[in-house]
Amino acid sequence: MRKICFVTGTRAEYGILSGLMRRFRDDPEVELQVIVTNMHLSPEFGMTVNEIEADGFNVDKRVEMMLSSDTPVGTVKSMGLASIGFADAFAELQPDLVVILGDRYEMLAVASSALIFGIPVAHLHGGEVTEGAVDDSIRHAITKLSSLHFASTEEYRENILQMGEEPEMVVNAGSIAADEIASFEAMSREELEDSLGVRLADDYVTVTFHPVTRQPGEARKQVSALLNALETEVLKESEFNKVKVIFTLPNSDAEGREVARMIRDWCDANVGRTLAVTSLGRKRYYSSLAHCAAVVGNSSSGLLEAPSFGVPTLNIGDRQKGRARGNTVIDCPAEESEIRQGLRKVLGSEFRAFVKEKGENPYHRPGSVDLIYEKIKSTPLPRHYAKKFHSIDE
Repeated sequence: MRKICFVTGTRAEYGILSGLMRRFRDDPEVELQVIVTNMHLSPEFGMTVNEIEADGFNVDKRVEMMLSSDTPVGTVKSMGLASIGFADAFAELQPDLVVILGDRYEMLAVASSALIFGIPVAHLHGGEVTEGAVDDSIRHAITKLSSLHFASTEEYRENILQMGEEPEMVVNAGSIAADEIASFEAMSREELEDSLGVRLADDYVTVTFHPVTRQPGEARKQVSALLNALETEVLKESEFNKVKVIFTLPNSDAEGREVARMIRDWCDANVGRTLAVTSLGRKRYYSSLAHCAAVVGNSSSGLLEAPSFGVPTLNIGDRQKGRARGNTVIDCPAEESEIRQGLRKVLGSEFRAFVKEKGENPYHRPGSVDLIYEKIKSTPLPRHYAKKFHSIDE
């Protein structure tokens, strides 16, 4: 029986992986293992390990790694703690394959630890480009530490091949999230309101803004620009008993706590019209996208997931610079005047109608979950798998 181990450290990543995890959990020929780490284990970030267990998954190991500091020093020390924790976890669980997604620093610790143990890694969403974040370099490092690759577009598959990976080990699988959204049943607006404990305006926006890790020291300025723009373009003439802005708070990146503090203070000053939530969970988050007028901020979700709901996205600043996007996305610099102009466009009836009728999601490939599931089950991956460079023609 093959032991397939999933590692997750954030709410967004788990939301994408959960459908694939369910496939392996329900397969009698596979032993699913789950390791939970980083933000999932922090009360400050919603203790979202409880959501994973509530979804029916057994958490085999908890790897504590998060320090209270969100400085570069704190992040690097957290990576060190993560490596120690994954050493113990892999020694005990002895998985045959580790499955990870994305580009966060805790996943670099996972891939590095698995390499030393000789455990092959299957990596989702490699080959992508996010020039504004150090995650860009981390993602490419994880690619070289991984054996099996599931890219989200053909362009990204080609990027991985340019790094010398074997073609038969690199699959254009599309995005699991986009695939699952096609069959997702959103909560009704009334159910979402009852769950959140608020009433929502007809044209509310869902906002997520993370610090841009390749622009240290700029977080305060950029968040101030965003909040000022939301104040003038979204909250103007709004009713005080209906929420017009739902904020999902940022991840545990450097300067993330400062960003979260500024957002909470702003929401406290606009009680009744705004709401800040540490973690919505997958169902409520997707439901908020289904009913909102637009998605705003610099999260990858605005590019990968929002288009599948027929919702426009205002993508702010450089965090997602270089990442593929469809015709539902408007880009703008992280400056107040530019954000205001962008908000007017994505909230305008003309663009919203265009997105609803002709919006495209470049990450949607029907059957992504099935494709990845079958490939993982069928691909021989011996321990201490020795990779070779694959030459490509110029």
